[in-house]
Amino acid sequence: MDKKDPFDATELSAAGPSGLNASSDAHVAQFQEPAQDVPTEAAPKYTEHALENVYIPSGGEEPPPEFTPYEAEFFISGREVVSHDQHLNQDGEALYRFLLSQSQTRPEYQLHARGTHTEHKTRTVFRQDQQGKTTTHHEHYTETVTDFDFYIDIGCQIVHGPIHWSLPDAEPAYRGEMVLQVDSNDLVTGDAEASRQHGRRNATKAEIKAAKERKRLRKEHGLPPWVVPGPESWYNSTGVSPPPEAQVLGSSLSLRDWADEYCASDKLLKEFTYTKVIYGWNIANLQEAVVSAIRSVYSHNITVEFKMSNHKIRIRPDNRLSRTLSNMWLKFLLWILLIYPFIWLYKRFGRRGGGRWEVCGGAYALKTWRIESGAIPPPQGTYDGRWKQTQDGLAHLVGEREGEWFQRWEGPIRGAVLGRVRSKTPLQAVNASAMRLDGYQPAYISPSLDIGYLASSGGC
Repeated sequence: MDKKDPFDATELSAAGPSGLNASSDAHVAQFQEPAQDVPTEAAPKYTEHALENVYIPSGGEEPPPEFTPYEAEFFISGREVVSHDQHLNQDGEALYRFLLSQSQTRPEYQLHARGTHTEHKTRTVFRQDQQGKTTTHHEHYTETVTDFDFYIDIGCQIVHGPIHWSLPDAEPAYRGEMVLQVDSNDLVTGDAEASRQHGRRNATKAEIKAAKERKRLRKEHGLPPWVVPGPESWYNSTGVSPPPEAQVLGSSLSLRDWADEYCASDKLLKEFTYTKVIYGWNIANLQEAVVSAIRSVYSHNITVEFKMSNHKIRIRPDNRLSRTLSNMWLKFLLWILLIYPFIWLYKRFGRRGGGRWEVCGGAYALKTWRIESGAIPPPQGTYDGRWKQTQDGLAHLVGEREGEWFQRWEGPIRGAVLGRVRSKTPLQAVNASAMRLDGYQPAYISPSLDIGYLASSGGC
């Protein structure tokens, strides 16, 4: 598949209700040209050419009524939120509100770049035999040397979220058993009753394979989790470009319904997982651009990947066995003692063994459109792709586009490679002294400038 332009679009625009930065209203107030100068277009979509009939949902789950907050017990394990709170396993409303509360914490998203090369070396080894005679040997060996290893924070670019979503009935997912299942044969049905009339069944290998491909493309090209092409188009696709149509997804059960279903289960090793995802940027193209920038100043092995953490919320039962399996060291001990294989068999095949619910989560946008009701459109010569006149009013693109982000970071990335930076703390693009200057606004930094890499929790 051609990663350069897989959707035949110049940009993947993340549509959605959005949070705004403080400067948006000021920008709108500046424009005084009449509205008729701007041709009316359809409301912005996720892309300019593909997925033409896809609109943003109104915001996912409606907020629940006011409720006395319940402070549930939870802990952090492996950069994930884990809770064995008994009340969350019995009351669907409490579980639902706990998920809404935890979803307000945004996931961490980082770019990790690493460069290595292999060196062939020779060393002299002295050995002494039983007669005390010393002999000399030359040994040849290879050693992998890390030239640079650094991170850049991207999570701070999130401008909106979460939007609570759930997978469609025909999407293979864990729905209470230890195998992938579906509730419908039609991936794009809008009729809840019709979609569930055949009952829940195990997903076929073909369905699982197609679902994995859809998930991969959504991740690479910055599509939100509720966007998916129709199943027939996927099977007939040549692989060069994706199908032209997409649908807004949604299960026939709400997030609250899934919480009730989980709480009603009497399984001893059940688990409910809420997954946070980030969308809006074409990660495949951005990754390729970063590799190209590094390759211009470095010729050895390059690894560029985007890592997400703090993006899982797991609810497990309040019993001794389940708590034991949540402890990494105790679980490792069970493996050493050859006890865990029997626990796994019970979890997999026992009637009251294990069950997994992985059907919902929250989506967070790196860029998103906002309708500016009553706003005056900008002058015609100032268009930069951030303003569109739609039937619903003037739309403003909120958030930094991946091209703008890369232009700002291209120089610092090259500088970090040339400077052999090795740090697990996210880098900062500009020096702290400049940031303290009144009126200073960081823009593109060329590789020749003294960047002064500083440890920063933000890194934006």
